[in-house]
Amino acid sequence: MSSRVAGLGIGLVFGVALSWSGMTSPNVIRQALLFEHAYLFLFFASAVAVAAVGLALLRRFRSRAVLTGAPTTWAPERPQRRHIAGALVFGLGWGVSNACPGPIATQVGQGILWGVFPFAGVVLGVYLYLRVRQTEFEPASDFARASAAGAEPVAASAQ
Repeated sequence: MSSRVAGLGIGLVFGVALSWSGMTSPNVIRQALLFEHAYLFLFFASAVAVAAVGLALLRRFRSRAVLTGAPTTWAPERPQRRHIAGALVFGLGWGVSNACPGPIATQVGQGILWGVFPFAGVVLGVYLYLRVRQTEFEPASDFARASAAGAEPVAASAQ
């Protein structure tokens, strides 16, 4: 099975889970952001718990990704300015639109018209990020080759 087909399947299951759980409803998100209901936070906590257990098991028993065979190594990283800035932008967008990227994609997939506007914002934000990020690296072909090989591109200033 190709990684694209697997990614599509995982994305569909994720979208169904978001829709089934009510996460595509701005009311559910708004109630959580206003601390009126704990549902969203409990949902997130369960996702973090499942991820923590999965990562612990992956680190202990498997050294390669199931779909690609690539090594699954990672190292803890201290928070940096870019993490704080990204969290602020994400939180601002979440608060303004009452949705984050997963529910937005699910809304569009369900044909919910008002989901198109936040989706356009996400697409524009990703485009602008990639445009800015690409200028930090050597030629775009180096960036594409490193990404295709599954490696992190090396910043031009680090060479």
